Amino acid sequence: MSSTSLSPSKSAPWKILLVDDEPDIHDVTKLTLHRFELDGRRLQFLDAYSGPEAKEILSREPDIALVFLDVVMESENSGLEVARWMRQDLKNQFTRIILRTGQPGQAPEESVIVDYDINDYKEKTELDRTKLFTTTFAALRAYRDIYTVEEARRFQVTYREGLERVIEASAHIYQQRNMHDFANGLLQQVVALLRLEKSMLLRLRGASGVSGENSYEVLAKIGNFDDDDQLFNQELLDHLHQVTVNRISHLFGDTYVGYFPNESGKASLLVLKGVESVSEIDAKLLEVFSSGVAIAFDNILLNQEISDTQGELIMRLGDVVESRSSEAGNHVRRMSEVCYLIAIASGMDPDEAAILKQAAPMHDIGKIATPDSVLLKPGKLDQLEWDIMKQHPEVGMSILDGSHRPILRAASIIAHQHHEKFDGSGYPQGLVGEEIHPYARIVAVADVFDALMHARVYKSAWPVEQVIAHLKSVSGSHLDPQYVDLLVQNVDRAVEINLRYPD
Repeated sequence: MSSTSLSPSKSAPWKILLVDDEPDIHDVTKLTLHRFELDGRRLQFLDAYSGPEAKEILSREPDIALVFLDVVMESENSGLEVARWMRQDLKNQFTRIILRTGQPGQAPEESVIVDYDINDYKEKTELDRTKLFTTTFAALRAYRDIYTVEEARRFQVTYREGLERVIEASAHIYQQRNMHDFANGLLQQVVALLRLEKSMLLRLRGASGVSGENSYEVLAKIGNFDDDDQLFNQELLDHLHQVTVNRISHLFGDTYVGYFPNESGKASLLVLKGVESVSEIDAKLLEVFSSGVAIAFDNILLNQEISDTQGELIMRLGDVVESRSSEAGNHVRRMSEVCYLIAIASGMDPDEAAILKQAAPMHDIGKIATPDSVLLKPGKLDQLEWDIMKQHPEVGMSILDGSHRPILRAASIIAHQHHEKFDGSGYPQGLVGEEIHPYARIVAVADVFDALMHARVYKSAWPVEQVIAHLKSVSGSHLDPQYVDLLVQNVDRAVEINLRYPD
């Protein structure tokens, strides 16, 4: 048996291989031991009458516990050759070997006993009923104890490897910053962790005593489940209800439903389909993994709530600034969506693009300090008034500067640079080209696009063809040509955003 062989069943009989060229020895041994029992397990005998036949059986049967091995068969050393082959070639270190010989005085050398891990050496005439019984008992008990130690070692190795997979999986999913990405990342890691193909992650909407499809929110799923309309069949609903009421994971046939509570009160439920069994190791790994995941769920929910609140406050503050300067009602919403559209089209990381989207409404925050006499003047500004108006980028930067929050840091950059021009003719710093932060260059394109697409007190809305023509005409001077091209390529989607948020 190799070191990778599986442990025999705890209820299966002990397999004994009798290797002897005398059939009578087989019969006598079986008769003597026919009532033998250890740990409630009887004996199962296998017969070989030569060395080659013994090797064939040992190769075929990986869980033979004991071999009674005749030394002299087709040659004087046939039995010793089988013993050597078992330990060295087959790398079977577990099966116990008892050498038997009918020729007294021909015991093998001590080195053979040691090197081949021979358990005992007996003359056939010595093995009366009592000695045969005690010899078999001692050998099988040694085999059992060796296997117990080996199984413990394998468990530790497997558990250590599993924990390494848990740590690797956890490190991956904790990088996710929103619930959708987190749920999908979690599900992918659980499927990899347990080496499955189908899985579904749910979240409990309300109290655990409530039943029905509407009680559960599907966060993510992997694999070929039924059609969405059939996703929650009555059998699965019953399983989910039982688990949520009892608040304990359970295996229902080939469906495992895991219950993992968290501080938010919205327990998560993991549905694994096509599971024949959940091993003790996998159950422990899943428990370790999920205990950390429950904490991560709470943190994700809290961070999402904070982020959503922050985003809403920024949007409302942007609305206040725009309404004070008589801009269109949904200007900041349209502009932030168009900014996100351009950013994603440019290949910007989605997380970074999301920060831009949330920060963009603050581009004109500095106008909060601009006097009404300047901000609301219906006519053309004189030089003094224009100098006052041009102060709002630096005022906006000063309001937002110093924050360690990514959104507010981005908003500070945008507020300070969104009036810079690609050719260096903008203000307040006269930055040129890529000296201007990408956030500010994208906001400038989105801002001009929205301003031209909608009516103002001093102008009518332009048709989209005219807007595109103007954008192209100022590309490379006022606006970054890369971002102008991306907006033109995606103008249909930008128009859809305009329709979604009308004045």
